Amino acid sequence: MKRLGIIAMLLLSMLSCQKEVADNKDKKQIAPFASEMMENAIIYEANIRQYSKEGSFDAFTKDIPELKKLGVKIIWLMPVFPISETKRKATGGQFASLIEDEEERKKMLGSYYAVTDFTKINPEFGTIEDFRELVKKAHENDMYVILDWVPNHTGWDHTWLKEHPEYYTQNEKGEVIHPEGTDWTDVADLNYDNTDMRKEMIEDMKYWITKEGVDGFRCDVAGSVPTNFWEQAIPQLRAEKSIFMLAEAWEPELLKEGLFDMAYGWDRHHTLNHMAKGEEAVKKWNETMKKDTERYEADDILMTFVTNHDENSWNGTITERMGNAGEALTVLSYVAPGMPLIYSGQEYNLNHRLKFFEKDSIPKQKGSMWSLLEKLGKLKTTHPALHGGRNGAAYTSIKEEGNILAIERDNNGKKLIYVANLSDKPAQITLSQKGSFSDGLNGGKVNLDGTALELAGWEYMVLIN
Repeated sequence: MKRLGIIAMLLLSMLSCQKEVADNKDKKQIAPFASEMMENAIIYEANIRQYSKEGSFDAFTKDIPELKKLGVKIIWLMPVFPISETKRKATGGQFASLIEDEEERKKMLGSYYAVTDFTKINPEFGTIEDFRELVKKAHENDMYVILDWVPNHTGWDHTWLKEHPEYYTQNEKGEVIHPEGTDWTDVADLNYDNTDMRKEMIEDMKYWITKEGVDGFRCDVAGSVPTNFWEQAIPQLRAEKSIFMLAEAWEPELLKEGLFDMAYGWDRHHTLNHMAKGEEAVKKWNETMKKDTERYEADDILMTFVTNHDENSWNGTITERMGNAGEALTVLSYVAPGMPLIYSGQEYNLNHRLKFFEKDSIPKQKGSMWSLLEKLGKLKTTHPALHGGRNGAAYTSIKEEGNILAIERDNNGKKLIYVANLSDKPAQITLSQKGSFSDGLNGGKVNLDGTALELAGWEYMVLIN
């Protein structure tokens, strides 16, 4: 009898193992992040609060397969942590606590960047289980998830303020202060001279990559944090898992070996805004690219963008800032070296400034921008000439003629040419390149035979051999 019981237990164990193997086969495992994946990657900034009417993880998760159609490889989630009540900001910049009308006061949800706990989820967006489902769905669709990390400051309700005031910058009276030189009065400035605070910060970051499966971080105002902290933290994080690190900063030293994988192309972005006004557009772009070549190493990677959460909310929509130039400059952000960014709503022709401290939402109807980003995504993810990682394709300015910008990307003979009229008046250009080229975005053939190309105001072409 005892022997029969043992046999039965063994059979049950075998069946259980077979089921576990079958279940694991059904779960798609994403490959560890590797630098080669940056060559043709597109990054998407997800504003969970404003992405949908629900403002939830679940509402975003169901659309992840749609983002795959745009070629998205990395999802950057704006901060998902609880937000402080103390000194919470309201629309207009005042503190929410000063609003007398209770219903109006409740609408003020505060800044994502005023964090109360780096290891918890903001209940506004859902539960930790909802967050895990988002990460799972992204991985099933071959996308990596990075968290927006806020290392420079915390909200005024963070437990560190009560338990460890020495973790914060203090004035002569011993009072904790907000970051100097800013109007960020809803947050308290962290003191990086304190070694214990550094250790806790690193442990909190480790939690998300070891326990919750995230694939890296976008680090807010990374240049305001001492570089030696990143030299301390990033190797420890990488020892746990292969991760992707994005610095909201331009400083070249942050891209040194072993530190951040990518930084912001801030100068490129500001240049794009100036170019939209038709003010020496070609000259400004070429000067910016020359400056980047001189100060960054050949394998440094920059993120190129026409909008993001700060630009949209504080400086204006793409239409406000760029007008009729928006489409041509969006294409330029894809064909330039580096990694292009899509910000929530951009794919749906978002044309209003999203509220920052209260609920808003983006349009969800596909239009001209979705179609363009879908084509650009296919081109970016399949054509070697648009590789923009550590072994990026060569970049050359092939002709400077009035308001016409003509550039070439070349990867071992696989070439792509971008030609654009960066003005609102018709123009023409004759290229020295000859032969039959494909129209990379619209299909069909374009023959370059020495005759002039006629381009309407803000018209552009992407030609591939």
